[in-house]
Amino acid sequence: MQLLEMKWPEVAALCKDTPVCIPIAALEQHGHHMPVFTDSLLLGEVVRRADEKLRNQVLFAPLQWFGNSEHHLDFCGTMSASPRLYLDLLRDMVENFLFHGFRRIVLVNGHGGNIVPGQQAMFELRQKYRSRMDLLLLSCTYWTLGGKPWESNPALTQRQMGHACEWETSMMLRIRPELVGDLSLVQEVDWGRSFLPAHRAWTMKDRSVSGHVGDPRFATADKGETLFHVFTEDVVSLFQRVIDWNGVDWDY
Repeated sequence: MQLLEMKWPEVAALCKDTPVCIPIAALEQHGHHMPVFTDSLLLGEVVRRADEKLRNQVLFAPLQWFGNSEHHLDFCGTMSASPRLYLDLLRDMVENFLFHGFRRIVLVNGHGGNIVPGQQAMFELRQKYRSRMDLLLLSCTYWTLGGKPWESNPALTQRQMGHACEWETSMMLRIRPELVGDLSLVQEVDWGRSFLPAHRAWTMKDRSVSGHVGDPRFATADKGETLFHVFTEDVVSLFQRVIDWNGVDWDY
């Protein structure tokens, strides 16, 4: 169900145990070969496919394209909300649904910079509504839900999401190939170890002159279809768990 297509009485009439999906992405630079709207286009396709499979069991809010992209601001075309502002934006969006009685709300994320704000927003709301034992507040990122796309397509060389990398470039080749630049002009940018397993604060220019991380030259539309299939199945499986939740148990 697409919220943007519904009248308010139709929304009000929904069972309040209907899961709500709030897709969150970004508008930011993706190197020399990919459009700034990459994250939003890719997440939009994942949730579109998930909506088809879930068959009106989940209410999908419009995709929120304005994200936390401060670490990309050195590259022209990036738009970003500051981290605290973005966290509050997410809180307000979720709290709107809580105000209208919905109890199962999931942030589905498609941009790395949104991971921490999304988790923190849900954490803060849970503390605010700590007496409500009927709430399920989740935050997830579509490529971290357990899928291993390289097992479905051994031609994939990556084992993790990069930035404008083999994975994202393959997915864009699958849905909007006309937006992908000449990959023969692109070079690999290694992930590097930095100070792992510690987390180092960074901006993209610390890691990449061009603005991408990974090796987009291995991208193909066929790999993109594999990635969309695996990631969509992961999202659908998560929402099936949300639908099946008995409203009480911690483990499910």
